[in-house]
Amino acid sequence: MGRLAVGISAGFAVAACIVAAAMVGKRVKRRRKWKKMVKVLEELEESCGTPVGRLKQVVDAMAVEMHAGLASEGGSKLKMLLTYVDKLPNGREKGTYYALHLGGTNFRVLRVHLGGQRSAILGQDIERQPIPQHLMTSTSEDLLDFVASSLKDFIEKEGNGLEQPSPRRRELGFTFSFPVKQTSASSGILIKWTKGFSIEDMIGRDVSECLQQAIARKGQDVRVAALINDTVGTLALGHYNDEDTVAAVVIGTGTNACYLERADAIIKCQGLLTTSGGMVVNMEWGNFWSSHLPRTSYDIDLDVASPNPNDQGFEKMISGLYLGDIVRRVLLRMSQESDDFGPASSKLAVPFALRTPLMAAMHEDDSPDLSEVARILGEVLELPDVPVKVRKLVVKVCDVITRRAARLAAAGIVGILKKIGRDGSGGIAGGKFRSDRPSRMRRTVVAIEGGLYTSYTLFREYLNEAMKEILGEEISSNVILRVMEDGSGIGAALLAAANSASEVDRVQLH
Repeated sequence: MGRLAVGISAGFAVAACIVAAAMVGKRVKRRRKWKKMVKVLEELEESCGTPVGRLKQVVDAMAVEMHAGLASEGGSKLKMLLTYVDKLPNGREKGTYYALHLGGTNFRVLRVHLGGQRSAILGQDIERQPIPQHLMTSTSEDLLDFVASSLKDFIEKEGNGLEQPSPRRRELGFTFSFPVKQTSASSGILIKWTKGFSIEDMIGRDVSECLQQAIARKGQDVRVAALINDTVGTLALGHYNDEDTVAAVVIGTGTNACYLERADAIIKCQGLLTTSGGMVVNMEWGNFWSSHLPRTSYDIDLDVASPNPNDQGFEKMISGLYLGDIVRRVLLRMSQESDDFGPASSKLAVPFALRTPLMAAMHEDDSPDLSEVARILGEVLELPDVPVKVRKLVVKVCDVITRRAARLAAAGIVGILKKIGRDGSGGIAGGKFRSDRPSRMRRTVVAIEGGLYTSYTLFREYLNEAMKEILGEEISSNVILRVMEDGSGIGAALLAAANSASEVDRVQLH
């Protein structure tokens, strides 16, 4: 019996040792997997780095690409499109003007009453209406007759004290958020449809003329006085409020910028004469690219899988359409390295399953246990019961991607300022650095619109911080980033006022 007891005790001891060894082995394995996940984050931080030296290289590259795009068609990834808008609202506009914004599955009609003094918008009416699905793939006549009918109904409801001051023809600003080749301040040729529209008979035709014909069919005396995109509208609204506004940036689902350029710097359009000596240039900056941009394997994979590979490289690193998906790709990689996320989720492998507003909500979750992060991971990505330590990693990933985006957007803005000599260095004009400017920095305002900047607090803070780092305290104190609301609507009405029929054509080619 003694020997048996000893044997049993020895057996238990061996079993205990085996169990202990297994537990230690599991802990070691878990630790190793955790370290792999942390390493993914560390590699991401390193590859997304935006030290101020690198940002200044992006600034220089942006300014040089702007110059190249102005010098010749196709000379740069930046299209640097002429808008033929050479006169921005100055505050003296007076009367009632209209705007129409067609940019997706809804459209808006606005009426704005101007008081003849800067920032004196005495009142406005706005009406939103969905576009019936069948009209998005019908004919140009069907679509625009529907829009013109809605405009007619809106005009006939004139009211709320915003009465037409005289029987003169009404002037309309048209914000058309589809690819257009501008031919004048009030006309442009539709290049292609996007956003679910497919109306073949309108491609290659003048958008304003098509709308003008539809308005005439409805018996309305309304003139399309301006055809713009939302970025130009934002600049118009910014300039109406503050004459020192020289550029506008939209950072939302997509991103773009425009600015006021000297006419003699637009080399690709020889003989361009404007009364004001300047013209608004639509940069289409989403397509900007430079070897100095900190691109990661996740960016490359996203680009390859996109409908437009090798296009819109800058936009894919800084705009709201893409940031959430970059974060999702990083989390997918982490989940492949460790089981700390819990059982594998097929949702995590679905492109764009994590939208940027949800990413922002996780990033800005300040609860002690990151409960909002847990909720989004569970409900949206089907990752329930993720430990708090992993949630903290998720927040850090959101932070790295957002910080990179905001700082690159700041570098793009400073690139514009450098090109026009508003960054304190003299800028680039006509291909030469200008040294004839006074040393005192002029007050400069950049109008900004778009949810990433206006609604995402940490994005805004990172962008503002980077502006100060790049420009320095003294110069950055003279640069104001001012939020605009509804440049695509109010800005279009303001440009209709600035380009009203009482004005003569100001842009000439000689």
